[in-house]
Amino acid sequence: MTALSVATDAPVYDNRSAFAETLIELAERDPRIVAVCNDSVGSSSLTGFKARFADRLINVGIAEQNLVGVGAGLANAGLIPYVCAASPFLTGRALEQIKADVAYSGHNVILCGMSPGMAYGELGPTHHSVEDLSWLRALPGLDLIVPADRRQTAAAVRQAAEHPRPTFIRVGRFPVPDVTPAGSALERGRFQRLREGADVTLIGIGTLVSRTLAAADLLAADGVSARVLNAAYLAPLDVAAIEHAAGETRAIVTAEEGNLAGGLGAAVAAEVVRLDRRRRVPVRMLGLREFAPTGSTAFLLDHFGLTASGLAAAAREALDHD
Repeated sequence: MTALSVATDAPVYDNRSAFAETLIELAERDPRIVAVCNDSVGSSSLTGFKARFADRLINVGIAEQNLVGVGAGLANAGLIPYVCAASPFLTGRALEQIKADVAYSGHNVILCGMSPGMAYGELGPTHHSVEDLSWLRALPGLDLIVPADRRQTAAAVRQAAEHPRPTFIRVGRFPVPDVTPAGSALERGRFQRLREGADVTLIGIGTLVSRTLAAADLLAADGVSARVLNAAYLAPLDVAAIEHAAGETRAIVTAEEGNLAGGLGAAVAAEVVRLDRRRRVPVRMLGLREFAPTGSTAFLLDHFGLTASGLAAAAREALDHD
């Protein structure tokens, strides 16, 4: 595998655009595709969908619990509903409905958490969605997909229509560069290996994947060989990839735009702890442990050390203590 890198001046894109374009493309071919939102036509990037399929867009108003319940009813009637809302409100206000009406009931609802992480910047912790993956990962039967770029976002939207099941897609708003190799598949329950490495494994998710690749470049300049994994699927979890990382490299570093309690890092660490003591390696987790201060998304990512240099430093520290 060629070592994948991302140029510092690479163009960046809002993944919501890929989401919107793909949803319209699917709806043109399949009359079962419908969209449901909570008075968020614009912020959910459904303006084009509404213009094209006004009779297939259901706006329930600012009522997220009803939003999920309506989605479950539509799925039960044989439709394929994409239920869209800002991720903090979709997952926070309607967690009970996601648990009972979607995950437990097994309804084929595609929950679309828009603008997750700290994408709302200065609007602060009330609008940040850094807990969503932690509490949704606790629900059995719910797939969690966190696309790293626009290509993977489009693949996730298509996959959800082709194989409907209870699913949550974290649709990023903070602009990111393309990192997914052309022609690569989004495989259910599998991390995507973007770069080979023998010393340390870096596992990024969502907005942090491009920064993880940049960290690998920094480490390579110091003679450290870093494997890079894109945790596009958080559930089902790619246990095999974690076991291989522990067995084939000397340390693991995870990076997520979310709370460390119950997120990607916690999932990876739990699997490493289950290994035989001789196979365990140091795990360092980068993410949030507290509510964020006020500032732009870029400022907040830097504030919490979710940068290429921050990941590289964590990798060096883990290798020093292996």
